[in-house]
Amino acid sequence: MKSQPDGELIGPTIERVQAPDPAAMAAARHHQTRLTKPAGSLGELEELSVRLAGLAGQYPPPLVTPASLAVFAGDHGVHAQGVTPWPQEVTAQMVTNLLKGGAAVNAFARQTGVTVTVVDVGVKEDINPQPGLVCAKVRGGTRDMTVEPALTRQEATAAVEVGITVANQMVDSGARILLTGDMGIGNTTASAALISVFTGRDPGMVTGYGTGIDNATHVRKIEVIKRALRLHGPDPLDPVGALAAVGGLENAALTGFILGGAARRVPVLLDGVISLSAALAANALAPLAREAMIAGHRSVEPGATVALAKLDLAPLLELGMRLGEGTGAVLAYPIVASAVRVLHEMATFDRAGVSEVPEE
Repeated sequence: MKSQPDGELIGPTIERVQAPDPAAMAAARHHQTRLTKPAGSLGELEELSVRLAGLAGQYPPPLVTPASLAVFAGDHGVHAQGVTPWPQEVTAQMVTNLLKGGAAVNAFARQTGVTVTVVDVGVKEDINPQPGLVCAKVRGGTRDMTVEPALTRQEATAAVEVGITVANQMVDSGARILLTGDMGIGNTTASAALISVFTGRDPGMVTGYGTGIDNATHVRKIEVIKRALRLHGPDPLDPVGALAAVGGLENAALTGFILGGAARRVPVLLDGVISLSAALAANALAPLAREAMIAGHRSVEPGATVALAKLDLAPLLELGMRLGEGTGAVLAYPIVASAVRVLHEMATFDRAGVSEVPEE
């Protein structure tokens, strides 16, 4: 039996997630046939524009600007099991780098006009308050999931609600599309565990090389995940429980962020494997939330392809990337913006005085 959502925000947020508006979708689909181009010539952009109209419940859908990226940051107790050679303090160091504008995602965001916000939901070290940082630490990193649950149920719930709150604040501030990002040494281990839970696939099929580990570390990483799953037996029908057992604070917060965007009928542009693990949890909590999800790219992490298939999402880009931070989502953002802008600005045959192919 599926458990009831925890917390004060999760249940009401799920209740606000609605099915796409069929009338808006039909209007967008019809308008695509009237534009000055051969039918279907914009390929997947046409169906994306239809999806966005259905999500917004209006035709044409709103332009997806401004765009806001939330990079949720947290540390992982499973780091103690040697799943990555990178020291744990790199998480806090990279958060500082992000706040100074020196990360890859900052460069991409400046190019595309995306606003970057870092959310400390679980970094082990304390980070001084500063512009661009949301201090929402639930705890200083998770516990070692091979020894005990990574989080208590209350902590997992609190992290999900951090994500919902951030989504609501961004939409209230004018954001018309939300982008997902992450930062946390060890988070591909937690994400692979979650993907295994929600897809039923063996950890060996969904666990990749993360930050570039060697073969021996990869084998150890898979065994660590198997050990944690045997210990806890997380139930995919209890998403909050699964997040608590083997997830990360950033995974849980991203789950709430996706739910929050879906509840506000705002598209959520997903990044790589960390975001996709959270998308699976959000989908398990509220299947209609999938309608708000757009897959930015296909990470080379094998769990990403498994998660995309489970969610039935086609990625917009395939660039062989595995960086995280939200880089794939930010790079894909102009494609999403273009799909909507076509409906607003492209001329119809009638308006442009262009002859159509005669009907048979």
